[in-house]
Amino acid sequence: MAQKVRNKVAWVVFVLLAIGIGLYPLIYIFATDDYGLLMNKSDDLLSSTTWNVAFYSHISFGGLALLIGWSQFVRKFRAERLNLHRNIGRIYVTAALISGLCGVYLGFFATGGIVASLGFICLGLIWIYSTLRAYIAIKNQDLSLHQGMMIYSYAACFAAVTLRIWLPTLTIIFGEFLLAYKLASWLCWVPNMIFAHLWVRKKGLNLA
Repeated sequence: MAQKVRNKVAWVVFVLLAIGIGLYPLIYIFATDDYGLLMNKSDDLLSSTTWNVAFYSHISFGGLALLIGWSQFVRKFRAERLNLHRNIGRIYVTAALISGLCGVYLGFFATGGIVASLGFICLGLIWIYSTLRAYIAIKNQDLSLHQGMMIYSYAACFAAVTLRIWLPTLTIIFGEFLLAYKLASWLCWVPNMIFAHLWVRKKGLNLA
């Protein structure tokens, strides 16, 4: 009984974080260049049309994917509203691929140099790969592979949440934003992938 309560509480927290950070990009509509991640970027970068299109596409579509993706894991929802599940899935895949591609591009300009760049580029590539495999799997009616890859895909998507947990925490611990950002560029997704792997194994899903 206690375990069920803990699971429900964990699920509620998970959903609230996904929705909260999913809506977070709306703040940038009214933000100036000295807000959030923008304040660490150079004037040349902020004046680049390509970079701005990639940045706002990344946070907008990434926010959308985060906002709707959690609903795909609700078993009762999948069973009773299969067509809606499929339509939301199509939106998620489109949003994830756009945000992931933009994220890979943005990774080359990440604050913190090569360490942060590699962290975010790897995250983007994993998100794209797992999302594409999940989409192809369901087209081939391979439900086990589809479910497993969607777990990995959303774990990568959820890095948007864990980044905002790790970054301030590490900044407080080390008293230095740059070091915290380099570490967070990896910690925001590597533990997520480990959790996804354990979840997939627990569910007995075949990813071969």
